[in-house]
Amino acid sequence: MIDTHAHIYAEEFDADRDDVVQRALAAGIENILLPNIDLASIEPMLATEAAYPSICRSMMGLHPCYVDGNVKDTLKEIQGWFDKHHFIAVGEIGIDLYWDKTYKAEQEYAFITQLNWAKERNLPVVIHTRNSIEQTLSLLKKEQDGTLKGVFHCFGGNLEEAKAINGLGFHLGIGGVSTFKNAGMDKVIPELDVKWLLLETDCPYLAPVPHRGKRNEPAYTALIVDRMAQYKETDRESLIAMTTRNAKALFSL
Repeated sequence: MIDTHAHIYAEEFDADRDDVVQRALAAGIENILLPNIDLASIEPMLATEAAYPSICRSMMGLHPCYVDGNVKDTLKEIQGWFDKHHFIAVGEIGIDLYWDKTYKAEQEYAFITQLNWAKERNLPVVIHTRNSIEQTLSLLKKEQDGTLKGVFHCFGGNLEEAKAINGLGFHLGIGGVSTFKNAGMDKVIPELDVKWLLLETDCPYLAPVPHRGKRNEPAYTALIVDRMAQYKETDRESLIAMTTRNAKALFSL
């Protein structure tokens, strides 16, 4: 299995990061993909990748929740990293209007700018959306020139949204939300085409049942695939094989 979205470089893992990685390997995790969030996360992310070079792969991008009035300067600094290091994706990027709409225009600017980096460098993008699916799809539709590819991470939407995302050539990252009783994913996942699905944890957030509310970690990817297999009435081995193939192809692993 590949955990396509994990923040194991975060301080929540400082005390036991090695144990977390060992548990992931024991659970059958082959790779752990690390999305960047802001300027402060770059150093710990790269240090984590360097500590586990055969397992971890890093991305570079500015998360919408860390966009502010200095967005142009921040983006300039983030962009400079692409010439210094090999990254597997531009991410995580997107639009988040859940907490605060103050920097909505700046978020849109950052999103479009980073989509263009992905086009220039032929890299996939990892997209974060919260209370913003319509705006995100609208911007993506304008920017999609046939070369953009990537994933809407932590997908928890409806079937219509899933089809719109797939229609633009994008994958869906399925994580812990799929195991939540009231999330409605039991109705959506059976209808999704496996060729568009990726596994992820978004750890330390959104731990799957029975660990909901606690710290999430890559080993719990196994619980997510178990629930998906149950919803799709299929065997977990074929789901693992397909989602792993999808991840390897998308991120050129």
